[in-house]
Amino acid sequence: MDPTAQRVLSLYDQLERDSLDLHTMFEFVGGNDPKQREEVLDAVSELVKSQLLREGESDFYARTEDGRLAIVDPREITLYTREGCTLCEEARVAIVPLVREFGTTLREVDIDDDPVLHDRYTNDVPVIFLGSRIVAQHRVNVAQLRRQLDRLSK
Repeated sequence: MDPTAQRVLSLYDQLERDSLDLHTMFEFVGGNDPKQREEVLDAVSELVKSQLLREGESDFYARTEDGRLAIVDPREITLYTREGCTLCEEARVAIVPLVREFGTTLREVDIDDDPVLHDRYTNDVPVIFLGSRIVAQHRVNVAQLRRQLDRLSK
């Protein structure tokens, strides 16, 4: 991925925002140099085409979940879930000790809050990602996840 595109996607985490305007992206990624601003505009355009950003109103852009996964720490665990899902709760209970053991993070995402994720995973929750890779659906194999985390820790 282009370094400017990576910086744009990481800016959402850096500023802890769900939505950013072009002015903010220019300020933090491109500066005032016209050439750098053009690079930011090109990167944003490509990220929208790749569905890693979603256009909003008045030059605002939201990072999609796929955009977050494109730059996520390879050790971060993402648990796609929904309210009232017993298997999701079982997966969370199984994963939390591994999060503590390996000092990683767990991000829980309710698929019903995002139409794309809802359509993608509605019959498959829980879905577990390690970094940007899917590692389990429905049930988590704790021993396998531990081995994968252990490999990443070395």
